[in-house]
Amino acid sequence: MRLAVDAMGGDHAPKEIVLGAMKAVEKYSDIHIILVGDEKRIREHLAIEERIEILHTEEVILGTDEPVRAVRRKKNASMVLAARQVADGLADACISAGNTGALMASGLFVVGRIDGIERPALAPTLPTVGGEGFLLLDVGANADARPEHLLQYAIMGSIYCEKARGIASPRVGLLNIGTEEKKGNELVRNTYGLLKGADINFIGNVEARDLLEGAADVVVADGFTGNMVLKTIEGTAMSVFKMLKTALTSSFKSKMAAAILKPDLVDLKNKMDYTEYGGAGLFGLKAPVIKAHGSSDANAMFNSIRQAREMVEKNVSETIRTAIEKTQELNQ
Repeated sequence: MRLAVDAMGGDHAPKEIVLGAMKAVEKYSDIHIILVGDEKRIREHLAIEERIEILHTEEVILGTDEPVRAVRRKKNASMVLAARQVADGLADACISAGNTGALMASGLFVVGRIDGIERPALAPTLPTVGGEGFLLLDVGANADARPEHLLQYAIMGSIYCEKARGIASPRVGLLNIGTEEKKGNELVRNTYGLLKGADINFIGNVEARDLLEGAADVVVADGFTGNMVLKTIEGTAMSVFKMLKTALTSSFKSKMAAAILKPDLVDLKNKMDYTEYGGAGLFGLKAPVIKAHGSSDANAMFNSIRQAREMVEKNVSETIRTAIEKTQELNQ
């Protein structure tokens, strides 16, 4: 399979992007990577060329660019050209660590939505205490949503977890302020009935405090709420590790304890690093589009490429299309 990678997107591009791509082709013999970006800068870090090609462009979408305007005006930008490779059938999926809004716009305008999907969803897999992880969608593709949108999110998330993550009958939960069926605002109350009648393993409402305990495999929310939850988890994790570092370096005695605990602390940090699960998938498009974290290092980029490979291999986009068609037929 062929995967297009935006080599110029992200805080550490192109070096970490190129290193991650090389790691991926060494690990997987069935992938061919197209690195899209400044050829001269890419070659500074490219040590192997087997199953890696470069599509040269010097145009880049910056993090400060207005997303839709940038995609329309910078048609030769590395991110847009990566998406164009997918749209033209030259690649099976694309990955970028660049401007999130611009990647969503590229996905919508260049790759295109699956027929019947009203609004795509941005969906990362976040860590849990037990290490299984859970899929949260939407985390910001759409700030507002209707119950029908959340139903589609639930179906897409369930399919992804079953196909790409190998979870049989994924547990789907609706994010709410309580577990009771009648709790919440009008959106979640109306969504509850739709999810209850859908062909998914809906387990009811779940509360934010239980997410990291593995309350569900798929957690559904509107983009405004989901983004708030995502950033709260990110911020809390960073603050806790910062406090731990301060406490463990405050005295000679604590430094000695830290030296002993270092392997366990490293394991804990890795366990809570959601980049180990890959990037955030933009679900609802005709082909997989993966948004890697903006600060992605080589390992994070490798995991995003691995995720894209799994989605292509398991035919996730086509399965979603079929499921949405079936849902529409049942509702007619």
